[in-house]
Amino acid sequence: MHITHDWKKIRTHFNKSFSSNFHISVASVDAENNPTVTPIGSLFLNDNQTGFYFEKFPKKLPLHAQMNRNVCLLGVNSSRFFWLGALFKEKFSDYPALKLYGELGERRLATAQETKRLNRRMRMTKGLKGNTYLWGKMEYVRDINFTKAEKINLGKMTAGL
Repeated sequence: MHITHDWKKIRTHFNKSFSSNFHISVASVDAENNPTVTPIGSLFLNDNQTGFYFEKFPKKLPLHAQMNRNVCLLGVNSSRFFWLGALFKEKFSDYPALKLYGELGERRLATAQETKRLNRRMRMTKGLKGNTYLWGKMEYVRDINFTKAEKINLGKMTAGL
């Protein structure tokens, strides 16, 4: 999978993954070279092989970035209908999972446009108490520059993708 030529497909996949899971998994490495995974519910992909996430709750990911900025993001489309259809046909119609490799940037204040994107995504849960707790006062973001994309191989069920 080519990071530039397939970027539109990658963005579509990660949007579907977020819709079915409400998070993306971000893998990083700690100071003792132990791998760890952090769920991120506020990842946004831009048009140019970059993205950002709001950094309100992650505590270890920023610490790991001080030693090693490399990350791997995993987006899985967990839609039941998507999987049941693939199991019935013995073939996926689209990617079930993709990995994105990249490098974390510095933490910075979110722009008004970035906050607007977050509010637009979370508008369906706006009146709920948990929405205010989780996505209220999101002030800081961290950029990610992506360098490589990889599709998950599930044998003949993903061979045509």
